[in-house]
Amino acid sequence: MMISQAVMVQAQDDTQAAYKLAASKAKAPTSTLRYGSDDLRSGQLRLPEGKGPFPVAVVIHGGCWTKGFDTLAGMAAVSEALTKRGIATWNIEYRQLGDAGAGWPGTFEDVGAGIDHLVDLAKTHPLDLKKVTIVGHSAGAHLALWGASRAKLGPAFAPKVKPVSAVQIDGPAALAPFIGVDAQACGKPVITALMGGAPEARAAEYKLASPASQLPLGIRQLLVQGAFTPFVAPYAEQAKAAGDHVEVLQGGNDHFDIVTPGTEMGDKVIDFIVTRAFSKD
Repeated sequence: MMISQAVMVQAQDDTQAAYKLAASKAKAPTSTLRYGSDDLRSGQLRLPEGKGPFPVAVVIHGGCWTKGFDTLAGMAAVSEALTKRGIATWNIEYRQLGDAGAGWPGTFEDVGAGIDHLVDLAKTHPLDLKKVTIVGHSAGAHLALWGASRAKLGPAFAPKVKPVSAVQIDGPAALAPFIGVDAQACGKPVITALMGGAPEARAAEYKLASPASQLPLGIRQLLVQGAFTPFVAPYAEQAKAAGDHVEVLQGGNDHFDIVTPGTEMGDKVIDFIVTRAFSKD
């Protein structure tokens, strides 16, 4: 029996609502701190029980790179679940399209600054900066991989914090191939707005902004495939072929239950991160 598009859309709406409900029930973070000049450049720090030092996950929310879809509040449940398993989390906000200065390079500069702020946080909190992973969902999955690619981008993007792994949860690793799909997924085109033009007009910028163009990244990559498997799977093969250590978790066909702790797939993703992000094998 064929499932109608309307039924599929409704199912996705239902899982998105569950994702937001789970996030709303997360406990308050240990601290909410700015890494930049305003609240759009801030983050929620959560620390596990104990003395530490703790491994750290920088958590980056999705939302079509665009204001009004999601904020750091959406990834609160994921952050809390990781913290309960012994990983400190730094769940960051950043400028999205619709915010002044967003797009290329502002959004990307925010992500880099948010990651690098761990250096300052570690001065007053028990964080192990030798064990940092970057975890992102959807558009945040792209930004997580981008944050992990900065060492390949030249002196202007040189990182202060070098992650040992990155976790790409159901998001693209290259921007140009996502043009067209973005209008379907986000209800309007967003990639050309994010990058300030089409790929043929801004080829250098698209290359800098697309982690798939920087392979090998030289770090462990954990990829979770969901609704955007057609974009995740080819990148997994590219990264493996380039010599990177890549592990893939099949997350089903949904985009939101994989970031909803308490669901079967959401819990599998948390286990995947906890057991593999800092593994030596």
